[in-house]
Amino acid sequence: MILIGNGNVITRDNNNTYLENGAICIENQFIYDIGSLKELQIRYPEAEFIDAHGGLIMPGYINTHNHIYSALARGLSIPGNNPSNFLEILQGTWWKLDLELTMKQIALSAKITFLDCIRNGVTTVFDHHASYGNIKGSLFKVAEIAKEMGVRTCLSYEISDRDGLDKMKQSVSENIEFLEYANHDQTDMIKAMIGMHASFTLSDETLEYCVNLNKENGGYHIHVAEGISDAIHCKDTYQMSIVERLYKKGILGKKTIAAHCIHIDDSDRNRLLETGTMVVHNPESNMGNAVGCSDVLALYKKGILIGLGTDGYTNDMLESMKVANLLQKHNSENPSAAWTEIPTMLFMNNKKIAERFYNNPLGIIEKGAYADIIISDYQPFTPMNSTNMNSHILFGMNGRNTITTIINGKVRMKDRKFTVIEDTEILLECREEANHLWKALGGE
Repeated sequence: MILIGNGNVITRDNNNTYLENGAICIENQFIYDIGSLKELQIRYPEAEFIDAHGGLIMPGYINTHNHIYSALARGLSIPGNNPSNFLEILQGTWWKLDLELTMKQIALSAKITFLDCIRNGVTTVFDHHASYGNIKGSLFKVAEIAKEMGVRTCLSYEISDRDGLDKMKQSVSENIEFLEYANHDQTDMIKAMIGMHASFTLSDETLEYCVNLNKENGGYHIHVAEGISDAIHCKDTYQMSIVERLYKKGILGKKTIAAHCIHIDDSDRNRLLETGTMVVHNPESNMGNAVGCSDVLALYKKGILIGLGTDGYTNDMLESMKVANLLQKHNSENPSAAWTEIPTMLFMNNKKIAERFYNNPLGIIEKGAYADIIISDYQPFTPMNSTNMNSHILFGMNGRNTITTIINGKVRMKDRKFTVIEDTEILLECREEANHLWKALGGE
């Protein structure tokens, strides 16, 4: 039994509860009790005590769209690769990189990403993987590392026609085999979806092939209308929008994540709402790739379940929250916009998205929820309470404020010291493998 106390508790429950000098008791992988530190110390005198040092005790962050495979590209420069649009970014960087990734590099990408997640207080990751040079077993390798690092994950492999029929079929098989494995995993730490790249790299025949093989009714994780060229291609080729095409092919639904959804209209939003499809906004990636700004406020107002992701750009969810807030203000030319919507996306909607896949509540501090809990060393210099805590987080915190990360009731980092692995050795190994990868790509 573990007792966490000497800090203020943000529960993220429906009452927006903020407990000054609160405490949490954990037994096994679940939250067992919540209350004041004094009363819980009396009830559980034998519990191991974890000191919050006067900071904030909160649910761990959930990232609903990431790309772990991109980790070793940080700092990469490929001579002659000077993209002027999104398609050139894909062709010049990411599609070249995923062809070169070795299984060792896939494992290291996962290891360093999960370490960074733990460091930034991210306890659950929905990942969208691609490694067209090594497809078979790649999801199993990422899952193996996830279990080793103790991070809760939902994995999928990016199906695409871009490397031919054989590799398309291999990637479908990897998804289906991993989905079967995840559905029989009893830990509730590993989940699976059917990953897809984007409409313009998926023929009708491929979409039908995926749906026909998806006997276990796994949800789909797909990029939707991220670039304008994708939307134009769909209109020109199929005489309909991407959202409508995916609807007709049976891809949309309550267990499907449609990442981005930038170049869509109100009829598309109605279709997303009707089918219960989830949308994930990735603000930094969208800005960096210059693909446009998703009308998050319209999606939110429509009642669509819209969450927040990073698209591999960062593992700091508070960084994405800050950028999303500013981007929506800028895009709507309204300084009062996004105060409610963006925090709700991160702290409430990501939780709701995750709960469509996991068996017990997470992203919340309440009795019976999974003990995915972090401690932040944030010390406010103005009053902090339930009415203004999101403003404090927005303007005063980032992921690196996290000092302790507990996932599934197990301490993965305590007072900024990892308990799962020695990070120095992994960093050295990642740098070495990044050099090999960069040379294979002709980069530097």
